[in-house]
Amino acid sequence: MTTQTAGVSAYDEVLTRYQPVFGLETHVELGTASKMFCGCSTEFGAEPNSHTCPVCLGMPGALPVMNAAAIEYTIKIGLALNCTIASWCRFARKNYFYPDMPKNYQISQYDEPICGEGHLDVEVNGQTVRIGIERVHMEEDTGKNTHVGGATGRIHGADYSLVDFNRAGIPLVEIVTKPVPGTGAMAPEVARAYVAELRDILRTLGVSDVKMEQGSLRCDVNTSLTPAGSSEWGTRTETKNVNSLRSVERAMRSEIIRQAGILDAGGRIKQETRHFQETTGQTRSGRSKEEATDYRYFPEPDLVPVAPAADWVSQIRASLPELPAARRNRLRSELGLSAEELQSLVNAGAVDAFADTVAAGAPAAEARNWWLGYLSQLANAREVEVSALAITPAQVAKVIELVGTGTLSTALGRQVVDGVLDTGAGVEQVIAERGLAVVSDTSALTEAADAAIAANPDIAEKVRGGKLPAVGVLVGSVMKATRGQADAATVKAILLERLGVSG
Repeated sequence: MTTQTAGVSAYDEVLTRYQPVFGLETHVELGTASKMFCGCSTEFGAEPNSHTCPVCLGMPGALPVMNAAAIEYTIKIGLALNCTIASWCRFARKNYFYPDMPKNYQISQYDEPICGEGHLDVEVNGQTVRIGIERVHMEEDTGKNTHVGGATGRIHGADYSLVDFNRAGIPLVEIVTKPVPGTGAMAPEVARAYVAELRDILRTLGVSDVKMEQGSLRCDVNTSLTPAGSSEWGTRTETKNVNSLRSVERAMRSEIIRQAGILDAGGRIKQETRHFQETTGQTRSGRSKEEATDYRYFPEPDLVPVAPAADWVSQIRASLPELPAARRNRLRSELGLSAEELQSLVNAGAVDAFADTVAAGAPAAEARNWWLGYLSQLANAREVEVSALAITPAQVAKVIELVGTGTLSTALGRQVVDGVLDTGAGVEQVIAERGLAVVSDTSALTEAADAAIAANPDIAEKVRGGKLPAVGVLVGSVMKATRGQADAATVKAILLERLGVSG
């Protein structure tokens, strides 16, 4: 029976016969104001081909000039990933012919990258896994093709294609890991944790907005299988441009199962690029890589070598902010979080939001509950990261404060959060405009309680007769009459008093 047979293709069963080896190539658009070799804007979402010039369009005679900020940002990334920083390196021309490459070559780095030999530690299921970093190198991004018509959105079957060169020339950093063996069934989780940790580091450094949905952080996932007990690694495939954390994990898991099915049937794995399909959770074939592409690399003749001075690198190292792993350890110690509590915040991508909410004055337990509870639910419904919600930690802390003082009930607090997200207004403005403060006027609550008793005489009689749980019906009636703006405990006490029953 093979993995292609129903019931045997389960992921866990595959891992009894094969061990995965993976590697990741992560492309990061740097958040500089201008492009890598010219002064054109890097603003996202502009009209197609409006941020271009003779340099980034590759016009004859136009010469590139290096962006110093991009070099500094790349050194920051290398230092944060424990890399060595080259004292001398240079750019090369990588020659290939795609319609989104206006020069028909890409300025990149080849055998002399600016950063090499580093590592990044990630925590998965209570285990620390060290991911080796092979290199971090600089290059320029390509343009973007849009294939119109057809069923797949790709060039095959399209009616026509459009190209936008706004992205061409944006500073791009490629972070390449070493192969990662030995993680077993955790391999997809480790890959996801690595990309998540890398994204948090880049965001903390302030070198990129790391918006995967906009392509400023995208990942190529290399996967191969080794038969159990073998020391020889299998043929790898490369799943291109995976653009979400969830998809990194799903793409690798899918590819492991697919490759196992082929090997079990006596077939062989083709070295190729593949594309992950969000709708099916499967990968599909792209182009063969079984023959090495000759990019005809040679040193870029229009740029001088890059030679970062040692004292400059030292200054950059000294300026690095507290990195995410160190911050998590500090928060755990300062706020008394358990390992499980901290990990739940990490998994939700809410560590920074939680910490900033506590810094704004909220109790740690309440801040954690809000970010992992209602706010995470809203983020899931909107299909965004919880940190991307349009509400600030200070605003969440204010809601928590008002709930704590009784100005808002928890339900009203949630309505205030909804209002902030819907309108962009402040907490106090939403409360005032929507009349969401708790009704604390005792006379108004007593009037509402009397009305509820009068409208529900049978229920009132049950309560008088000792069936106290029935008072919940009356409480609900009052809460409805006050649009949920009364404190339920206060309402219950008033109702029991009016009914002459001791609570």
